Amino acid sequence: MEKAIIKVKQLRKDYHVGEMTVHALRGIDLEIFKGDFAAIMGASGSGKSTMLNILGCLDKPTDGEYLLDGVNMGKLNKNQLAGLRNNKLGFIFQSYNLLPRTTALENVELPLYYNSKIKAKERKERAMQALQQVGLADRMDHMPNQLSGGQQQRVAIARSLVNDPVVILADEATGNLDTRTSYEIMELFQKLNSEGKTIVFVTHESDIARFMKRNVIFRDGRIQKETTVTNRFNATELIEALPLEDELIS
Repeated sequence: MEKAIIKVKQLRKDYHVGEMTVHALRGIDLEIFKGDFAAIMGASGSGKSTMLNILGCLDKPTDGEYLLDGVNMGKLNKNQLAGLRNNKLGFIFQSYNLLPRTTALENVELPLYYNSKIKAKERKERAMQALQQVGLADRMDHMPNQLSGGQQQRVAIARSLVNDPVVILADEATGNLDTRTSYEIMELFQKLNSEGKTIVFVTHESDIARFMKRNVIFRDGRIQKETTVTNRFNATELIEALPLEDELIS
């Protein structure tokens, strides 16, 4: 983990609500390294969602510096940010954010439509490969309403992978899933991380954070502490240990 994919220096974010100023982030210093698997944790209002929005180039800081893969985000215009966001970042959300009348394959292809250099044949091939990577080779032609919650989240993960991003940003990606399906999704994340993917995972669940390598805990707009995860959960082992009566189709 020698290269800092994300480097944040004295990052601040203020929101103005009427005459009141809300200090959402109060001078954050953070580095995410190549091959890292980091949880950003904290209670509601701690600043973790604001942090994720800035890391995802969906919002701009009030002050401070954010470098993504060596590029200073504060020096880019809106179009440059959009292009970089599409090429370097993969997003996964709690609610999957799939297009309802579009097949799994077409949902995964979607980010590639913004890259004019990629033709239709390559777009389809890359989307098929991403779905195979998440174990959905036999569900490519299914609509979201024909898939379970776990399968929909796998489609969302495939969509995040299709552009080969430098970092994957996940926002409460297991929040809508039962225990077994959550473990199966964490098993997939651990597999992707073991293959070299850099992942930043926002969660308020301490048990989910134990699947990761590092926990960054936010409180009142500041980093309260950073810890390396000891006794890290192994998702495959936990799935095997679940009682059979808890077994659900995912």
